Amino acid sequence: MSKHGRILVAMSGGIDSSLASVLLHEQGYEVIGMTMKTWDYASSGGSKKETGCCSLDSINDARTVAVELGFPHYILDIRNEFGDYVIDHFTGEYLEGRTPNPCVLCNTHIKWDALLRRADRLDCEYIATGHYAHVRQENGRYVVSKGIDTWKDQSYVLWGVSQESLARTKLPLGHLRKAEIREMAKERGFMDLVNKSESYEICFVPDNDYRGFLKRRLPELESQVAGGNYVLQDGTVVGKHEGYPFYTIGQRKGLGIALGYPVFVTEIRKDTNEVVLGRDKDLERDGMYVSKLNLQKYARIDASLDTITKVRYKHEGAPATIVQEADDRIKVLFQESVSAIAPGQAAVFYEGDDVVGGGWISKSFRQ
Repeated sequence: MSKHGRILVAMSGGIDSSLASVLLHEQGYEVIGMTMKTWDYASSGGSKKETGCCSLDSINDARTVAVELGFPHYILDIRNEFGDYVIDHFTGEYLEGRTPNPCVLCNTHIKWDALLRRADRLDCEYIATGHYAHVRQENGRYVVSKGIDTWKDQSYVLWGVSQESLARTKLPLGHLRKAEIREMAKERGFMDLVNKSESYEICFVPDNDYRGFLKRRLPELESQVAGGNYVLQDGTVVGKHEGYPFYTIGQRKGLGIALGYPVFVTEIRKDTNEVVLGRDKDLERDGMYVSKLNLQKYARIDASLDTITKVRYKHEGAPATIVQEADDRIKVLFQESVSAIAPGQAAVFYEGDDVVGGGWISKSFRQ
C-alpha cells in the first residue's frame, strides 16, 4: 500500500516530467506514468525530423524511467481529440487574422481533461505534471502561482485549468529551479535526461514554419489570399503581400518590403486582406479587451483590481487595472503602453505571484 495513494503523472519523456514522477515515487505515491501521443509527425510534412514530446524516442525515454523505478507506464493516443480541437482552432484563428496560442489550449482543454478521465479509470486520486508552478487551496478556491524559477515559470499556460481539475492536480517542481532538477537527475543516474536537448517549438509545427503548415493543411489558401495590400496607418498602399493569415502582429522579418526605415505589422484586416505596417511606436497600446475568461483566485472581480498582466508567454508583465464588465469579458487598462498586443494570444492577470485568471485577447486600443 502506498503512503499517499495513487497518482497519474503526465510524462513527455523530458527531464522535467520524468523528475516529477521520480520525486512523487520517492515521496511514497503509487505512480502511474502516462505519455500522450498528440500528433503524428509523418503527417506534418515539415522539414525537421521527429523530435519533442510525441516522438518514439520520447515515449521510450518516459518508459525507461518507469521501468527503472518499477511503476506502470501507458501510452495514450489522443491524436483525434488534439487534431479536432487544437489544430482546427490554430488554423481557424489565423484565418480570422488572429495569432493563436495552441500550447495553452492543449494544456487546459485536452491534456488535463484526458488525464483526469484516465485517472478515474485507473482509480487515481490525483494527476501530476512537470510544470514549474504551484497550486494551493485558499478561501475555498484553488490558485495557481508562479514557480520559484522565474525563467522557467509556467504559470502563464495554466490559467485555463478549471477549479475541478486543480483540486486534483499536483505540481511537484514548483519549489525547484531547473539547475536543481538537472542535479537531481545526475544524482539518480539519469544522464540521458540530463544530456537531452529541449524542444520549444509547437509540437505539430516541428520546423517552426507555421506558414508552411497552413499551406499544407489548406492547399487552396495561398491562392485565395495572395495579392493583398500592404498599407500604412493612413491607408497609403505601399506593396503586395502573400495573404493576411501569414502575418502576425509585431512581425518585422520576412515582410519582403523595404520602405527605408524599420517597419512592423501593426494590424491585420481580414475582411479587406490588408496588412497594416508602421513604426515601432505604432505597435503601442494601453488597453485591451479579454474574453472567454477563466478565473482562479476569485470567482468574480466585483470591483477594479490592480494586477500585473502578461500579454504573451515571455512578456515580463505590465501594471494594469482590470475591470470585469460582463461574465465573460474583462477590460484591461495599462498604466503605460505595451507593444505588440496580438488578438488571439492569452492574457494572464497576476496579483503578486498568484494567477487571478486569464482569457483570450479579443481587441486592443488606445485610451
